[in-house]
Amino acid sequence: MKKRILNRNNVDSRYVNESYDTMKQMLNLSRGLINEQDVSQEYETAQEEREEPKEKEEKTKEYTVSGGKIIVHGVDEQDLVLTQEEQTSFQETMDDFVEQVSDMAEYHPLNIYKNNVEWSGDLLKFDVRFYYSIAEVDGTYIGNANMIKVDPEFLELLGKLKSFFKVFEAKWAKILASRRTTEATKEEGLGDNELSVDVEIDSDVN
Repeated sequence: MKKRILNRNNVDSRYVNESYDTMKQMLNLSRGLINEQDVSQEYETAQEEREEPKEKEEKTKEYTVSGGKIIVHGVDEQDLVLTQEEQTSFQETMDDFVEQVSDMAEYHPLNIYKNNVEWSGDLLKFDVRFYYSIAEVDGTYIGNANMIKVDPEFLELLGKLKSFFKVFEAKWAKILASRRTTEATKEEGLGDNELSVDVEIDSDVN
């Protein structure tokens, strides 16, 4: 009788032990799956945080000033605004070019970027094109597909063209600096407005 009871106890304890081991394995498996899911979610979240924001598409707006063209480049509407001072500066640039370089010129649009101003045109008497870029120290270029006679008159024109770049660079570098200052001021003002709105909303709730 004792032998049968002992065998039964052995069988029951083995069954209990095996069931416990099985439950423990299933619990560990479940925990592993949950941890893997958490790690996967954390990885996906980290991937999304690492993704760089898409660059905004550049926009342009064209203005006509005294027969000349200005094209403003930017990503926001406020970048595309052309002030009266900038229009006046363009008029002065064209007038100064006539006085200091040549009165026989056909101007191409002046392009205003965030960090550069470019302008070009054709010098009709010599059938040559000039190009200015204030992003470069000596940003004066000329070009022509035909041969040009390098006579004293042409050399004099080149000297005037190079000298005028200094005038052009000084004027439009100042304009760019002014545009950056205006943009920064508007951004600061927008922040103040948002803060005041929050305060008003809080006071209304109370």
